[in-house]
Amino acid sequence: MIGIDARIKVWVHREPVDMRKQYDGLWALATHAMKRDVFAGDLFVFIGRNRRRAKILYWDGTGLCLLQKRLDRGRFVAPWHRGAAEELALTTAELALLLQGCEWVGVTRLSPSAWTPTG
Repeated sequence: MIGIDARIKVWVHREPVDMRKQYDGLWALATHAMKRDVFAGDLFVFIGRNRRRAKILYWDGTGLCLLQKRLDRGRFVAPWHRGAAEELALTTAELALLLQGCEWVGVTRLSPSAWTPTG
C-alpha cells in the first residue's frame, strides 16, 4: 500500500527520460542529475520524450518501488518546456492531476503547500 499524504515531496525530472530505464537508471538520475536523496521517501517523476509514459520511483523503507503509467489518449505535461527552473516540486494533489494528463501542472500552483505548525 502506498501511503501518500500532503507532507511527501514530489520531484519532477526536468528533461525527457528514456523509458527503458528501470530502478538503477532512474535512481542514478534522481541522485546525480536531480541531486536528491532517494532514500528520504520522496517521489520522483520521470516523463518520456513522447509524453505518453511516466514513471514514479520511490523508497518505501524496504526497497525501491517503480510505478508506470501509459496514457491511451492525450499526453503528459512536458516539464522541460515549463521555464528555466532547475527543479519542479509538486504537491501530491498536483501529482494526481499530472497522472491524469492535466496540462496546467507545472505552469501554475494548483494547490497550496502543506501547512506546518510554527512555534
